[in-house]
Amino acid sequence: MVDLMRTALTVAGLDPCGGAGIAADLKVFRSLNVHGMAVASSLTAQNTLGVEGVYGVDVAIFERQLTVLLDDIIPDALKTGVLCNAELVGILVDVIKKYNLPNLVVDPVAVSSSGKEMLDVEAVAVIKRDLLPLTKVFTPNIFEAALFSGRRVETESDIMEVTKSLHAMGCAAVVITGGHLRHAAADTYYDGTNFIKIETPLYDGSYHGTGCVFSAAITANLALGHNCPDAVKMAKLTVEAAIKGAYHISKGMGILRV
Repeated sequence: MVDLMRTALTVAGLDPCGGAGIAADLKVFRSLNVHGMAVASSLTAQNTLGVEGVYGVDVAIFERQLTVLLDDIIPDALKTGVLCNAELVGILVDVIKKYNLPNLVVDPVAVSSSGKEMLDVEAVAVIKRDLLPLTKVFTPNIFEAALFSGRRVETESDIMEVTKSLHAMGCAAVVITGGHLRHAAADTYYDGTNFIKIETPLYDGSYHGTGCVFSAAITANLALGHNCPDAVKMAKLTVEAAIKGAYHISKGMGILRV
């Protein structure tokens, strides 16, 4: 008898403090009753105070992780986190095409909240050219949206125009997370037809891994069969609940409870 458990894969970095990256993604998948799998794209030296180093996995090891897993299990959805160089992006693109992987969520993770660059210029170009056309949902924050579009994002009008520009790169839907610009934690969703504003209160404090939790929840929701707008709206509520339940065990940012 075949088990009907849905599956999701995260291709992301290892965060030693467990608040972001693979560790956070797997916790989110589990909380939403989806079996989680992980392929490491990078190792990081970081804690809740900031990121001190990002080290891409050897490309042969990266490819081997993916192909051995996918020869056995095809996930119902997958997400990316840190893909720090163009070689890793290229391998992932080839693998997605070879195995016809569905429901790709791309969280670009270009700059950490502490200001550490985590994505090189060549990787940005390959993501734009080759990965976004395979993407179901692209989830940049405002700073990442500016990087990928090459445009400044300072007003509500800018957000609308940049969202259209990013969608035109080939992804099915774009969500620009906009808490950095607004008094509410407001995201802008666009799928080529509909603009949807998705808002929750903006809570005081700083929290580690919010982007990871958001994109992982979208991924799990897609794996469960929800459509794009519903998957995003539900993920937003997951993040809000995780922030409300956040705990502090360190000298830095709070850890989301998922």
